[in-house]
Amino acid sequence: MMMEGVEGDVVIVGAGIAGLSTALGLHRLGIRSLVLESAESLRTTGYYLGMWPNAWKAIDALGGIGQILRAKHTQLIGIVTTSVVSGDITAEVPIKSADSEGDSGLYAVNRKTLLETLGNVLPRETIKYSSKVVQIQDSDGFKSLHLADGTILRAKVLIGCDGVNSVVAKYLGLSKASSAGRSSVRSFVEFKNGHGFEPKLMLFFGKGVRFGVIPCDDHSIYWFYSFHPPQDKKIEDRMKLKQHILSTIGKVPDKIRSVIEETDATNIEYSPIRFRHPWNLLWGNISKGNVCSALEDSIILARVLAAALRGERRENEQQRIRKGLENYAKERRWRSIDLVWSAYISGSVQMWDGVVLNFIRDHILAKFLGGLFLKKASFDCGKLN
Repeated sequence: MMMEGVEGDVVIVGAGIAGLSTALGLHRLGIRSLVLESAESLRTTGYYLGMWPNAWKAIDALGGIGQILRAKHTQLIGIVTTSVVSGDITAEVPIKSADSEGDSGLYAVNRKTLLETLGNVLPRETIKYSSKVVQIQDSDGFKSLHLADGTILRAKVLIGCDGVNSVVAKYLGLSKASSAGRSSVRSFVEFKNGHGFEPKLMLFFGKGVRFGVIPCDDHSIYWFYSFHPPQDKKIEDRMKLKQHILSTIGKVPDKIRSVIEETDATNIEYSPIRFRHPWNLLWGNISKGNVCSALEDSIILARVLAAALRGERRENEQQRIRKGLENYAKERRWRSIDLVWSAYISGSVQMWDGVVLNFIRDHILAKFLGGLFLKKASFDCGKLN
């Protein structure tokens, strides 16, 4: 049934981690939002992700769910980097435990658990599934959202959290995501009798590949692998992909090799890596009027919008919203550029090949790259209010 003219204060496109955390931040501040998700349910596919101190500070600001997530996951105590060219460990960086300032170190967090925990705290009517946005138009100070089923929604504020193919980013005029020239493989394996690894993030790189092994608990291992495939074409045969990985991981301990060997090929996920160039974020509009493309920090965005929607009436509401989003864009732009650029450069360096480049990476840059991860993770988004 077609619905026309349905209005809401805040509409968020995409029920991923960014979308749900932004909705929860607004909910904690008394602002209702509607999250549109094109799928029929939460997209809980995928495996684990590393949650660093900056992420935990944001989670803790949302109230309550940080303790739930910590109780279900293992804290990692260090980062170990190894060259697949020489087989030698190039750096070991310890990670401190939680302290009085709320620095919660690094955890391997199940993506499904994180999404479901966020979704369960939100009011039931917050997420509207099977809601694909096909067009966005201006409408008397509102944004008019046309959905695939004929529904038309009007929003005071529109937030895009809908990934690299974002319809909101397209409306903002951002260029399409570009290929990084690399592809990613992710997978997960269970060892019934335990895997025996210490709780450390183990990174291996060189000879054009980069991969990592992360213990999630005493029995579970998440691993990822990035490489330069021929012409960046998708490899359909997962068994051949697994064999390719085993043939290219170089000098690694047999225990690490067994992680990939024991992985069921049907659990392997493959995808080309895409990103937006930093200069797109520098010169492009990440906010326009009452539209914003959320890039990282849901806490800052929720704080800005709550202040605008509940502010004094000396300015009209649309002016407050526009100014609030402009301030958000200024604050987040350089942080986003820094993260994108650092990730791109770090990934490229770790996949260098050649005698001279390998020596520079393994003996000069290794400790710097390990410390870089921790430095970027020290950002504090602050409290909701």
